[in-house]
Amino acid sequence: MNINRHKSCEIELVVPFHDLDVMQLVWHGNYLKYFDIARFALFDSLGVDFEKFYKKIRCFFPIVKTSTKHIVPLRHRDKFICTATIIEAHIMIVIDFEIRLVKSGEVCTKGRSEQVAVKYPEMEMMLAIPDEMRTALVF
Repeated sequence: MNINRHKSCEIELVVPFHDLDVMQLVWHGNYLKYFDIARFALFDSLGVDFEKFYKKIRCFFPIVKTSTKHIVPLRHRDKFICTATIIEAHIMIVIDFEIRLVKSGEVCTKGRSEQVAVKYPEMEMMLAIPDEMRTALVF
């Protein structure tokens, strides 16, 4: 697969005080929140509206797996860029994430999520991403 085809979106965020743990570092669960903000910015940039897809093709796309590698912790008021990149959208939607500091470009965190298509109301996992969604995701 041609790596240049992979669609990405970058968002810039600042760590708020309420995202910190007792050690004054970003609490680990908040990285998934940052990934989710970037994921939906990516979907928005591609014109993907999950509610419209649900109403039209009666399926939804739950996240079934996530992974996060913490490299350098984020701290209060750090400005950072979170990048979301679609890696695969045939069998499942796979998105890679990277968080890096604006000031230095240092990579702080990497992650991945996997989403599957589930037909509703049957609640059956589909064996492939529907063509309409795959096309919207440029795969």
